[in-house]
Amino acid sequence: MFTGSLVAIVTPFRKGKVDERALAELIEWQIAKGTNGIVPCGTTGESATLSHEEHNRVIELTVEVVNRRVPVIAGTGSNSTDEAITLTRHAKEAGADGALLITPYYNKPTQEGLYRHYKAVAESVDLPLVLYNIPGRTGVNMLPATIARLSTIKTIVGVKEGSGSVQQASDVVQMCGDRLTVLAGDDSLTLPMMAVGAKGVITVTANLVPTDMANLVKAFADGKVDEARRIHFKLSPLFAALFFETNPIPVKEALGMMGKIDPELRLPLCPMAQDTREKLVRVLKDAELI
Repeated sequence: MFTGSLVAIVTPFRKGKVDERALAELIEWQIAKGTNGIVPCGTTGESATLSHEEHNRVIELTVEVVNRRVPVIAGTGSNSTDEAITLTRHAKEAGADGALLITPYYNKPTQEGLYRHYKAVAESVDLPLVLYNIPGRTGVNMLPATIARLSTIKTIVGVKEGSGSVQQASDVVQMCGDRLTVLAGDDSLTLPMMAVGAKGVITVTANLVPTDMANLVKAFADGKVDEARRIHFKLSPLFAALFFETNPIPVKEALGMMGKIDPELRLPLCPMAQDTREKLVRVLKDAELI
């Protein structure tokens, strides 16, 4: 259902508030440059420090601006199942095409707890759901067997696999088959994960180079492996640079340098250290983005 290059879009701030004009302009630019879908209120969108009102408004605005031109997959995850249900209900009411739900963080549920969490959301809201596994941030790894178990639920249609393990992605593809779409959760692993059956990526890098990321995924899907590999190597310095510090610090700094947004962050995130910022500048200049 959801394939291609789906941008995990940043949430621009200005003077402490969501910069709605800048967000709308980013969305229009993304669509014009070939992005296959918009994912607001994910990790890159600083969902952790958005108020509920801001969170809901960002999703509403995204749906409004996109206007059905590409899918909108709203980040609605929480470490509280009741809260995840509430956020997902709002996303459905706002007109989102799907929801992205991170594994509950901090409370470290068991595999059975993960299954029951997602099952409860699926039973409460009739909306296509994409699981999001990123143990480096949440402290829990959702195992392929659990994902396979969840894939039998009709409205669970995909997983953003951010474990950093191509083997784990391979196991998910093998165990779930056509019941579930696997999307890469690490930009640098987009090509390797597609080689074992992933159908795209939810990407940070597309915030800067939407056309290149869309072309990478399309090239591989079209069987043009050499072209996909060429784009992968071209983008490799950016893949690394956007994680010189915690995401989304570098990508917001980069978008600020490109004149797209004010690179404002919310504490506890803070501007890049000078040495890593200088390294980022060099990569952006080499990529002819600034």
